[in-house]
Amino acid sequence: MRSLFWRIFASFWLAVALVAGLSLLLGRALNQDAWILNHHPGLDNLAQRWSQQYENQGAEAAQQTLEQLKKRFRINVQVLDENGQALVQGTFPRRAAAFEARQHNAKRLPWRRLTEEYSSPVSGANYLLIYRIPHPELAAWHRGSLLWPLSALGIALVVLTGLSLLLTLSITRPLARLRGAVHDLGQTSYQQNSLARLANRRDEFGVLATDFNRMGARLQGLIGSQRQLLRDVSHELRSPLARLRIALALAERADAAERERLWPRLIRECDRLEALISEILALARLDADPGPPHPVDFTAILKHVRENAQLSDPQQRIQIDSASDLSLQGWPDMLEGALDNLLRNALRFNPAEHAIEVQAQRQGQTLRLCVRDHGPGVAAEHLTRLGEPFFRAPGQTAAGHGLGLAIARRAAERHGGSLQLSNHPHGGFLACLELPLQPSAPS
Repeated sequence: MRSLFWRIFASFWLAVALVAGLSLLLGRALNQDAWILNHHPGLDNLAQRWSQQYENQGAEAAQQTLEQLKKRFRINVQVLDENGQALVQGTFPRRAAAFEARQHNAKRLPWRRLTEEYSSPVSGANYLLIYRIPHPELAAWHRGSLLWPLSALGIALVVLTGLSLLLTLSITRPLARLRGAVHDLGQTSYQQNSLARLANRRDEFGVLATDFNRMGARLQGLIGSQRQLLRDVSHELRSPLARLRIALALAERADAAERERLWPRLIRECDRLEALISEILALARLDADPGPPHPVDFTAILKHVRENAQLSDPQQRIQIDSASDLSLQGWPDMLEGALDNLLRNALRFNPAEHAIEVQAQRQGQTLRLCVRDHGPGVAAEHLTRLGEPFFRAPGQTAAGHGLGLAIARRAAERHGGSLQLSNHPHGGFLACLELPLQPSAPS
């Protein structure tokens, strides 16, 4: 099975089993003599017990202890002093040393030979204990002695298996939830509360779920705005197309003189339709990749947009207050389109006796471009919706489609900034582009 769950679980479990098993085998291989001396019931603490008996009760009692050890465990023991002299008769078979010498290079001896040195803390005497354990006896003891380490290993494996299962589930369950959320997002049926519990975790999965929720909300908002934009576009295009169709139907039935009177109306509707399509395309182009940022010449941009505005309405005056040290990395065409739309919006509502005020100032690490008119302003309850595509405040009589502020807002966002709209305290409407001076990737 290629499931991530089983791969993580099996790998972790196998690694634990191999490490535990190899550690046990390596430990037994490297410490074989110590293992037998410390764990064999006949040899455990034998040197200390024998030396105490020898020093307190004499050689006869010590010899009797060795005889009992041989009778019970079939272990032969010989004890030597520090000069190599036998302290007791021991329990070695006769001619055992000669037999061992003959068989040393011939084949394996029928017993296992172990040695242990012991220093008495009472008398200070040093003893060398030599043990000979027959291989059948040693093999039988090995089989019994392995039960407890195997039991401990089994318990450890059970515990580690449970822990690895919990660890694996803690990894794969959040991934399964994220996969389901990605699937729902692809099917446009994503619910933000589907990852609410996962987002409460204080680990990487919680951070990932929180970021995914933000991304899902952002994508849903973009999808919703695109759908709304399509509905608004279809509605806005339907009106001029309907008027064109009516004008064409009238022109077909009218005489020559009547047709001449209808032509200006047809041309006007075509111009409106072309202007609407141009604004829709300008808004759509803002979502395309604009390429690398370039230095922006604000002096040239302000001069150009003022010339265009005065060509469209020569009676309006435009007053520009611009700092000389303004520099920004961005997309000049995008910013020029945004300022042009803000200025055209001001031209629709500004009375001819007042000048439109344009300011370009630096405030810390932010560039602030403001356009103020002296018109009636906008009701406070409609300020939050200004900048939405095709939204126009109720009661407006000036021509427009509600796309100019949307284009300016999107251009500011592409530069990592924002569009601030408000009523000026002394009357009129104020629209400000706030752009960071540091270059940023388009959002």
